[in-house]
Amino acid sequence: MNAQITQPKVKRLRVVKNIILKLSIILSTFVLVSCGPPPSAPLLPTNFQSSIFSSADNCAACHDNLIDSSGNPHSIVKDWRATMMANSSKDPLWIAKVSSELKRTPNIKDEINDKCSVCHMPMASVESKKSSVAPNILASNDGFLKEDNPYHKQAIDGVSCTFCHQIKATEDFGTEAGMSGNYAVDSFVNLVDRKLYGQYDNPYVQPMQKRVLFTPTQSDHMSKSSLCATCHNLKTPYADASGNLVADKEFPEQMPYSEWQHSNFDDDGSSPKSCQTCHMPKISSTKISNRPRHLSARFKFSKHNFLGANNYMLDIFKNNATELGVSGVDFDTAIRDNRAFLKTATTIDIEGQSIANNILTVTVKVNNLSGHKTPTSYPSRRAYLHLLLTDKTGKVVFESGKTNANGSIVGNDADSDSLSYEPHYNTINSPQQVQIYEAIMVDTDATLTYTLLRAKTYSKDNRLLPQGFNKDTANADIAVHGNAATDGNFIGGSDDINYQIDISEASEGALTLKIDLNYQTASYQYLQDLYKDKDLEEVSRLKKYLDKSNILFETLSSQTKDIAH
Repeated sequence: MNAQITQPKVKRLRVVKNIILKLSIILSTFVLVSCGPPPSAPLLPTNFQSSIFSSADNCAACHDNLIDSSGNPHSIVKDWRATMMANSSKDPLWIAKVSSELKRTPNIKDEINDKCSVCHMPMASVESKKSSVAPNILASNDGFLKEDNPYHKQAIDGVSCTFCHQIKATEDFGTEAGMSGNYAVDSFVNLVDRKLYGQYDNPYVQPMQKRVLFTPTQSDHMSKSSLCATCHNLKTPYADASGNLVADKEFPEQMPYSEWQHSNFDDDGSSPKSCQTCHMPKISSTKISNRPRHLSARFKFSKHNFLGANNYMLDIFKNNATELGVSGVDFDTAIRDNRAFLKTATTIDIEGQSIANNILTVTVKVNNLSGHKTPTSYPSRRAYLHLLLTDKTGKVVFESGKTNANGSIVGNDADSDSLSYEPHYNTINSPQQVQIYEAIMVDTDATLTYTLLRAKTYSKDNRLLPQGFNKDTANADIAVHGNAATDGNFIGGSDDINYQIDISEASEGALTLKIDLNYQTASYQYLQDLYKDKDLEEVSRLKKYLDKSNILFETLSSQTKDIAH
C-alpha cells in the first residue's frame, strides 16, 4: 500500500528542493567563476593522454580564448593548429616524399622511417621507441598514419604542446649531438612529475598538476634558438648507387641554426635575434591561461603562430580540409600573416643604370634580412628573380625569370632537363638566363638527384646569405657551392646582379623596369621527379591536390623604376 504524503510534508519537500536548486546554481556559478569558461569542443579527434604525452586538445581548455592587455583576443592552440608544426604529420607533400623514398631505397627503410618520424611525428616516435617498437610511418604499411595503429593519435597531433615543452636541456642540448632529432624527453612513474618547461618564473602549478598531471617548470632554454635546432638542424643518412647505406656519413639536409650561428644575428652577434623573436612574435602583456581567474598577466609572451614560408601547403590544407582532417582550422589568417612576414625577409634595390650603344646596364641588389639563408631548410625550395622591362607602349623589351602556368620558370635549365640546373650568374644578358637562389643535390656519383636519401652533397648552393655570413670561413655543412663561391658580389647579406639588355627594338620614351623576387616551396622539377612514383597512392593524392593549387609562388619583394630612353 502506498504511503500517504501529508500537506506539511509536501511543503517541506518543496522548501528542500528550492534550497537544493539555489545551492546548485550558486555552486555552478562558483565553479565557472573559479575555473573560467568550459572547454570548447575539440576541433580534431586527436584527444589522448598517455604516460608521456597529452594532446593539444587538453591544453586548449585553459590556453585558448585569451585576451591580451590591449583587449585583443588570441588563442595559443587555435593559432598553432593552422601552422605546419601542428600539421607536420598530415603534410601531403611530406607523406608523398616518404613513400617515394621508401620505394626508391628500400634497403634503408628503417633509417627512413626513423629519421622522417622523429621530427614530423615526434610523440609517436618517442613512445614507440620507449616500447621497443621501430617507427613506421605510412598507413599502407600499417604505420603510425593508420587509424588503428596504437600510436596514431600521437602521430597526427604533429609537433604538439607537450612534446616541445618537455624537451630537456641536457648536456647535448644546443650541440650537434643534440640536433637532427636527438632531443631528450624523460618518462616518469608518477605522471605528475612530468615537467612542462616554460619561460616564466614562479609558475602556478596546481591547476596543471590536477587537470593534466604535468608540472609547469621555468627554464631559460625554452627561449633559446637551440631549442629549434633540435629538429631544424638536420642531417640525413644516404645510400650509394646500389641503394646501400653509406656508413658513418650524413648529408646536411637543412641547417638554418648553423646558418644563423654564422651570421650577425646569433647570440654573440652584432644584431642578436633568436628564432623565436622572428617566428613567434611577442605580445607585450597577456594572461597565458584563462583559469584560475586570479592569474597575473605575463610579459613578452611569444605567440604560437610559428610564422614561416610554406603557404603552398597551408593552401592545400585549406582547400582539402575535410579529407586531410583539419576542418574548422583558420588557415586564411595563417596565410595572411605568413605573407606579411615574408615581406620582411628581403628587399630589392636598383642601384644604377646606364645606356650605351642601345645596351641598358642595370645593377640589381637583392638584400637578405632574415637570420639564415633565403630560402633555407629543405632543398626543394627556391627563390628567383623575375625582371620585366617594357617600353612606353607596354611592349615587352626583355624578360628573365617568367613563371609558366605549371610552375616552371622560362629559361631554367633544370625545368627542361632533370639532369641539369641553372648556374649562378653575376651578369645576365639573355632571356634564357635567370638568377635562381637554390640548393641542388648530387649523389655519390656526383649526378644531380631529387631523391633525398641518395643526396651526398650540393653541386650548387647560392641561397642568399644572412648578414655577417663569411663564405670563406663557413664550415662544409653551410658552405656556398658553385659559381657563387667565387662571385665577389655574392656576400653576407646581399647579391649584386648586372643585367645587360638590348633595347634597340624599344620605342622612344621612358622604359619601365619591374623586378620581383619570387619564392616556391617545391620546384617544378622536384615535383616532376616525385610524380615518377605516381603509382603510389600517397603521390597520386598529392598530385591531385597540387593540380588544383591556387599558389604558384609567393612574391617576397618587388621594385619598379622608370628609366629615361
